Amino acid sequence: MQLEDRTESRHSRSRVHGHRPGFRRRLSWLSLAAIVGLVAAGCGSSSSSPTTSSTSVPHGSNTIPSGLSISSFTVDIASEMSKFKPLTEYATKGAATLQVGVILPDTTSSTRYVDFDQPYLNDAFADAGYTQAQYRIDNAQGSDATELDDATADINLGARIIVMDPLDGPTGVAIAQLAESKGVTLISYDRATFQGTKTYYVSFNNELVGQLIGKGFESCVASWGISKPKVFVLNGGEDTDPNAISFAEGYNKVVWGQAAKSVNAGATNSLGYSLVGENYAPGWDNTKGGTIFQQEFTSHPQINATIEANDGLSNAVITNLIADGVKPNKVPTTGQDATAQGMAYILEGYQCGSVYKAVYKEAQDTVALATILLAGDKPPSTLLNSTTVDPTDSSITEPASLLTPVWVDKANMEATVVKDGFDPAAAICAIAGATLCTKDKIA
Repeated sequence: MQLEDRTESRHSRSRVHGHRPGFRRRLSWLSLAAIVGLVAAGCGSSSSSPTTSSTSVPHGSNTIPSGLSISSFTVDIASEMSKFKPLTEYATKGAATLQVGVILPDTTSSTRYVDFDQPYLNDAFADAGYTQAQYRIDNAQGSDATELDDATADINLGARIIVMDPLDGPTGVAIAQLAESKGVTLISYDRATFQGTKTYYVSFNNELVGQLIGKGFESCVASWGISKPKVFVLNGGEDTDPNAISFAEGYNKVVWGQAAKSVNAGATNSLGYSLVGENYAPGWDNTKGGTIFQQEFTSHPQINATIEANDGLSNAVITNLIADGVKPNKVPTTGQDATAQGMAYILEGYQCGSVYKAVYKEAQDTVALATILLAGDKPPSTLLNSTTVDPTDSSITEPASLLTPVWVDKANMEATVVKDGFDPAAAICAIAGATLCTKDKIA
């Protein structure tokens, strides 16, 4: 994915890097539990309270900015986040020590965390009035043990809020257990962690993401004139990522009328679709996903429509389709993440569209929620607007702030991902070519 290089943020001290589309499992539940036990034993003297001067007194105001909601956040980060300065001053009490620790997962699988989460989070903290000493952003570099170590270090330094994007389920649970044992509030960022009584979730509405994929797919099948669609569905990493299950529940509900993680082959719908098969890419592995599709397409050459859970998987499928001589506008594919390659494939007629999740909103939402919780205030229902449900156990829920995703296709590409700077026109057009960009007014 070619994205705008935005790694130079106003705070070079923060150590943040890349993105990855799914979870990785490097340590077993037992080994992670053992690490947590060792951490707890070795850090018994640590405190979750910030180290402040004994003479420090609260300043600022504990008033939450009026009218705050998930709709408050725009690409102009300072316009909303500067309203938090009095609350940040009140919450931090002028401490020159760590208040909020942020841990992002890796740097190698995609560039999202390098290009967007890092600068957006940095800008949101700074515009909200945090000093460089009061927050810290680390990257786990794809290591479960490192992510747990980073959380431990932040707590030992006095962080009262931990923001974490877990590499996988066991790592998230281990960090949540550690945070709760120290009285630290956890915000699970982008991926849910169903553990602890002081855990919150900030992300986009994942079932709605799936529904947008399903609706976009149906629209594309109609506009491309696909006759008697024979459909193959390639899900994301359902073995490691609860979000992947929510995505599948969304598009399976729209297309097949079944809000399920998987649907049995042979299913049909009122539009004349029939399901040839469905599978998932372990750990969101694009290479494995491409192999799964190629095997299915070889066995069932009648497949003429496909649903994919993200752009990476769609790109893997498209690569196989092109190699097999399939022409544009013949076999629809879908996606999410709004990558530059995905946008190019949309212009080229190989992909129907992609779900865009504006990271600048997620970053601001997270800093806003962290600041409110740090101040001991109750987040308004317009911000903490939902609950998220564990897809493996519907009795387990946690409070959530869920943002609204957007389906992007040719019609609104310029007004969304290009306008926001998420996918610069130059990046898209370098792949798709100037002729297509001119035709669809991408500039």
